[in-house]
Amino acid sequence: MSRTDDELLSFIASSFRSVWTLELLLLLKSQPQAWPRADLVTALRASELVVSRALDELVAAGVVSMDKEVASYTPANVELAECIDRVEQLYRTKPNAVRRAIIAASSSSAAAFANAFKLRGD
Repeated sequence: MSRTDDELLSFIASSFRSVWTLELLLLLKSQPQAWPRADLVTALRASELVVSRALDELVAAGVVSMDKEVASYTPANVELAECIDRVEQLYRTKPNAVRRAIIAASSSSAAAFANAFKLRGD
């Protein structure tokens, strides 16, 4: 993998908390229309909770906008749109590498959270 691929994988790992979030973003990007939340649940075959969390993350990241219960792909600026284009291309060519990066990042976050609650001997 090239250095730029590694850098992009680092960006992906830090930006997407789940593969569902990436899948939702790419669906909104590939079919530019106003998507009612219920239609996203159906299209992704995901739960309402998964879709809601993913939408919240994407809105906070500035790549999706919500109008009531309707979502649209609306990157905040050209640089962000270009970055998402690169993410999409990498996901098409190396889907397993992208999935592993997301899963590894979420696993390490979960482990760090769990370790915070371990009792320590004084």
